[in-house]
Amino acid sequence: MPDFTIETTCHLPVFRHRTYAAETLEAACRAAIYDDNWEMAGNDHNSSRGVHVTGAWEGAHTAYIGPSIPVPSQFEDTLQRRTRHFEILLGLLKIFFDDAHANREPSLDWLNRSAWEIARGEAILAGNPDPDEPADPPRPVHVLARLQEDRVREAITAIFEVDHSFGGLSTETVSDDEIHEACVSIATTTDFSDVVSNAEFQTALMAIRAAHHRLHRE
Repeated sequence: MPDFTIETTCHLPVFRHRTYAAETLEAACRAAIYDDNWEMAGNDHNSSRGVHVTGAWEGAHTAYIGPSIPVPSQFEDTLQRRTRHFEILLGLLKIFFDDAHANREPSLDWLNRSAWEIARGEAILAGNPDPDEPADPPRPVHVLARLQEDRVREAITAIFEVDHSFGGLSTETVSDDEIHEACVSIATTTDFSDVVSNAEFQTALMAIRAAHHRLHRE
């Protein structure tokens, strides 16, 4: 049976109580942060973080002598796991935000990665090991239509060209806020269930015809 040298750490909070004269709470907090006098500091044993592994080496009594072994993430400090995972999720959020801004559907690879990172994040919050296998990615969602505010403004221009019943109104008279509020109202109150159901049915028929054609061609 092999030997392993394991280094474990327990972070012990250090605290101090000092009074600061300041005009606001924010100013007092800033003064406390920049105060480097810790002569009256104490240790808070009741609030110490859990024991975690900070190093591992093969063999007995080999700490910092030979090459270290990567430690499974579930044995790392929980706060460090959360911090590292926050950076990953922030990066994924930026990618999806960029796709949404450019009216692009997210790729299946990024959906798969996101499903895995969500499952990993849930394991971190529960204090469990990382999932052994990546979570199944969600099935792709295809956008049937987008209500774009710039296209709505183009429609307003076209309406004014043929309908003169609005008096002296012009395209410039209608503000961006009014267009935005109208888009939100239509998007949240219009029932598209029949349209979506019909599109799903037509898509199913098309897929069936494609499968039928492929099987008779083989």
